[in-house]
Amino acid sequence: MTKGTSLALLFGTLVVTACGDLNVTDLNNPGLSELEKNPTRITVIDATQGLFIGARQNIAAFNGYVSELGVLGRESYNFDAGDPRFITELLRGPLDGGSPRFGGNLWNERYANIRNANLVLNALAILGGLPVGMSDEEKESIRGVVETIQALDFLLVIDTRDTLGAAIDVNVALGAPLGLFVTDTAVYAHIAALLDDAVTVHLAAGGSRFPFTLPPGFTGFTTPSTFVKFNRALKARVEVYRATRLGCATCWSSAKSAIDASFLDVTSDTSLKAAVDPVATAAMLARGAYYDFGSGSGDLANGIFDPTGSKQRGHPSLRTQVEMQPGGQPDQRFLNKVATVPLKTRPFNHSSDMAFTVYSGSVAPVPIIRNEELILLRAEAELGLGNQPGAAALINYIRVNSGGLLPRAGLDVAPVADVITELLQQRLYSLLFEGGHRWIDARRYHGPQSAAPLPDMGLPSQDAGDNVFSVMPIPADECSARGLPNNCHPLIP
Repeated sequence: MTKGTSLALLFGTLVVTACGDLNVTDLNNPGLSELEKNPTRITVIDATQGLFIGARQNIAAFNGYVSELGVLGRESYNFDAGDPRFITELLRGPLDGGSPRFGGNLWNERYANIRNANLVLNALAILGGLPVGMSDEEKESIRGVVETIQALDFLLVIDTRDTLGAAIDVNVALGAPLGLFVTDTAVYAHIAALLDDAVTVHLAAGGSRFPFTLPPGFTGFTTPSTFVKFNRALKARVEVYRATRLGCATCWSSAKSAIDASFLDVTSDTSLKAAVDPVATAAMLARGAYYDFGSGSGDLANGIFDPTGSKQRGHPSLRTQVEMQPGGQPDQRFLNKVATVPLKTRPFNHSSDMAFTVYSGSVAPVPIIRNEELILLRAEAELGLGNQPGAAALINYIRVNSGGLLPRAGLDVAPVADVITELLQQRLYSLLFEGGHRWIDARRYHGPQSAAPLPDMGLPSQDAGDNVFSVMPIPADECSARGLPNNCHPLIP
């Protein structure tokens, strides 16, 4: 797949910014008018492929999703010498929706891709049948993919705004009234519905192949039937989040069912295949879907590849909280993902001598979701369904096969709070610097539903003046477009 910008558009819920000349034919940037009024097979295919490109926008930028949520969740620091706000705002506050690189970040790119997805869905309703258009099967397969990617984008939106909510009814014409904000509960329900509709209605009727090429990060998910497995993996994450954050009791069963239909190979309700080859086991744990990056002209590099720690640094708690292997070495995941570098100190007593080795280069992919996370999500689901021995077996599988640690004896009969603490410890090191998981997990299990700083989210701070925030503010442009002041709460009348 040719990489570049998707459509020459950036649509948020409020603004549209043209990023190129819409009058120039460019297969990576089909014109808006053509896609809206006279779509062709080529423009629809190109726009669909563009959604994968749009999905990676601001994920692995030096101040993107992984980096910024890493700071908020005390996985990482950003010691950018040119901008102290990575400390003064993200660590101490207040978060400001008027600062688009900090508190007001991680919004526009997601809604841009959501809008582009709606353009594709609208175009499919206009596009004729073969030979000038697409078969019904091809259209259905595209709808299934588009709704899945759209669900992923909505999930990343609510990951950052949580109780502040978000707008989901955004498939409206330019100049029409803005979509109303709805609660986090409604956003999660919308995401779950998109994922289910993609599978049961569209991918099920999508035939045996896609009419377009998926990027390398989706190897193994390149047909409608195999793409379902990626969709179900996302559904599992969503349902576990709904169960832990919103108290949805039935979501535990939904999560378990989704995992059973995903790409995770589970041999029974409570255990995985025995590990016989460490290399094969590592490959199994890494299997999943990834955001792709590249170094070609107009492409997007992985901006969090920083082996010397010039900007990205590990939070000191990664070392102080790490468990030792039987031979006396730290958890193997720590050894694999963190390297010691010369100490660097920044204002307000923040210092670190750790750089990340999670990514091997500037074109290294970033996980969307992979087997190691699914195993730990399955452990949460088993625990939520009352099967503590099953949860303990899965947690110990990760301890042994990913961390090189001994299994934790007695976990199957320990207090549930102890099992959750152990689970979060394993999630920290298994998913380190991949997608802000520590911050999201802390909010799921510790944070009350509040937009105030939350020192009780279970996250460490190096300095007494630091604050732990549960949500990022709504961007100032979104507030002003709704006639609201900066750092608004659109759900509050």
